[in-house]
Amino acid sequence: MTNGRWTDGNTIELLENGEMFYPRVLADIERAREQVLIETFIWYDDDIGYQLHRAVIDAAKRGVHVDITVDGFGSGKLPASFVQALTDAGVNLHVYDPRGSVLGFQTNLFRRLHRKFTLIDCAVGYIGGINFSMEHVREHGPKSKQDYAVRVTGPVVDEMHGFCRKQVGAINTPERRPWLRRLRWYRPNPLKPARDAQAALVWRDNAEDDQSIEQWYYQGISEAKREIIIANAYFFPGYRFLRALRLAAERGVRVCLILQGEPDKFYVRHAAATLHDYLLNANIEIHEYMDRPLHAKVAIIDDDWATVGSSNLDPFSLALNLEANLFIRDQAFTTLLRDRLVALMDTACRRVRREQVPRQRGWRQIVRVLVFHILRRFPAWAQLIPGHIKPIQPSGQDRLVPHSDKRPT
Repeated sequence: MTNGRWTDGNTIELLENGEMFYPRVLADIERAREQVLIETFIWYDDDIGYQLHRAVIDAAKRGVHVDITVDGFGSGKLPASFVQALTDAGVNLHVYDPRGSVLGFQTNLFRRLHRKFTLIDCAVGYIGGINFSMEHVREHGPKSKQDYAVRVTGPVVDEMHGFCRKQVGAINTPERRPWLRRLRWYRPNPLKPARDAQAALVWRDNAEDDQSIEQWYYQGISEAKREIIIANAYFFPGYRFLRALRLAAERGVRVCLILQGEPDKFYVRHAAATLHDYLLNANIEIHEYMDRPLHAKVAIIDDDWATVGSSNLDPFSLALNLEANLFIRDQAFTTLLRDRLVALMDTACRRVRREQVPRQRGWRQIVRVLVFHILRRFPAWAQLIPGHIKPIQPSGQDRLVPHSDKRPT
């Protein structure tokens, strides 16, 4: 299994928000015959969470092998009865770094399991930024999140399946049956899937592949000829990334950033705002999404390059968390995702203009430089905190521990 290996002949379906994502993934779990593998940062005990809860319990009772890995911080408040029902049904629940608090401070804030995978029968895969909670559906209210995921069939599912199995050490899970490769469950959907697409699974860890996703972005940006659109919830990359965007703009490439205008965290807008002066001076467009919190981690470049995944473009995702993105070379899919992002810019975004951003001189410039360097060095400081000795453990040996009342994203 190679990080970033291109595979041909995939079918990739864009899913926008929970209204599209949850019915598809739950229906596929209901059809599962052999195996369900799930990795997620957040799983809440709300309506969506209980729909998944029932689906995996029913699957386990049918004899399907179910492995679910959740993050000990993001999913740390699941009640004991919720977890017990899973284990009683035969669901294998794994917890990434289930540590408690010291003097009221959560010690497992950093290097989180932030990936979002669902694999069914080694034939269907899901990857993106959508967790299992009501926060991703409009019914949740004005704080519901705008986000994306993809449903995939084809050879890249083998890569996703092998990767997820390796993470949990699932040596006793059933091997793939050859005939399952040909299964393609499908329901009519308003967004037409792209067929015969090239796709590569790229993951980031804290070992040999700590810069892999960032490097794939660099390559795409450096080869851009016409247009770059990046929609990212938490945008605070390093200087090298910003310089790559500036150089693209200087080549005549239209560079558009869709960022949070109604952020779900108080520091998000302030951190991104420290970059506005630099970006606007480079003729890079900034569009702030105003409808609700933006949770997207997607991008398109020119006519046939796209990515959808879990990785933000901030110090947490680029230097600390465990992340995974799917990179796609397909004109039909790229066009579809571009159309959705352009519609977002046209109908729900406010463009930041040069005259709206004060020139950063004197103390403003000093503060901007100070904030930038503090945030960029934050991952190195966080690395001083003791690492995960045994990060993924069965829930039967380690309980899910509560974290602060403010739920993460």
